[in-house]
Amino acid sequence: MAEVLSKGTLFPEELVSDLYNKVKGKSSIAALHAQEPISFNGNEIMTFSMDAEVDLVAENGKRSAGGVTVDPVKVAPLLIEYGARVSNEFMYASEEKKLEILKAFNDGFAMKAARGLDIMAMHGVNPRTGEVSSLIGTNSFDTIGVTEIDYNAAAPDGCIEDAVSALDTVDSDMSGMAISKDMRSALAKQTDNAGAKLYPQLAWGSNPGTINGCQVEVNSTVSFGTSKDKAILGDFQRAFKWGYAKQVTLEVIPYGDPDNSGKDLQGYGQVYLRAQTYIGFGILDKDSLFHHQVCNVRKEPVKKISEILNTGANDRNT
Repeated sequence: MAEVLSKGTLFPEELVSDLYNKVKGKSSIAALHAQEPISFNGNEIMTFSMDAEVDLVAENGKRSAGGVTVDPVKVAPLLIEYGARVSNEFMYASEEKKLEILKAFNDGFAMKAARGLDIMAMHGVNPRTGEVSSLIGTNSFDTIGVTEIDYNAAAPDGCIEDAVSALDTVDSDMSGMAISKDMRSALAKQTDNAGAKLYPQLAWGSNPGTINGCQVEVNSTVSFGTSKDKAILGDFQRAFKWGYAKQVTLEVIPYGDPDNSGKDLQGYGQVYLRAQTYIGFGILDKDSLFHHQVCNVRKEPVKKISEILNTGANDRNT
């Protein structure tokens, strides 16, 4: 165990496995598409688009070109890190106590890595600062040009059907969606003409996993920061890829001011734990993915969700 705690060494293998299991449980992106390992230099994925249907040809008949479009997509790894100060008693603790601290740190890093994956892939921003990242560029749902569909809180299920119809026009399937917590509330309040709940499985903050046979993930990362997104949905299995490098480095830093807080570690009796790893993702087909945004957000003020829902309820009861 002592080697694990020396500067620049790796998490124990069992903690790495545990960490990514926790990431999968807390990230909507990870839940909607299984990860594929990313090499340090990145993975280049070739996307092929057949431009026509097959041709029926008579014997000795003339053949015609169908056409194909080939586009390379680079899934490059991005370095993410998280650090925290702990008492320097950590250095003198028993092996069991050190492992207990590492497991707690592992749980925290898993949660932050999971949220970070969602925030970066969905919105193209640095999760810590909330600012648009040049490292991500246009490689996110919000910045690559994924089609926007106006969101109507009075009829959120109708918005989903609009996206499904749009997917049909590009011959893509609906493999899953990630929805914001307020869209969950809007769906949970939908009732039929008799007043029965249409989506009772979403009541009281539930995250059921599937609705109407479709995989659904509820996560606050969908509407992170200044984003107006309410849902991101489409053919995740075909149009999106993500993966990670398995090595997670853990540094135990005993000196200096590694987090630039202005507080010297030795002066405060602390050491610094820093974990970092590489995560990569890429959008292979932006036409097979959609996101719902607040209806007419650029043209008129956003109404309170309660006002819109009350209006919708009145309309259905008339």
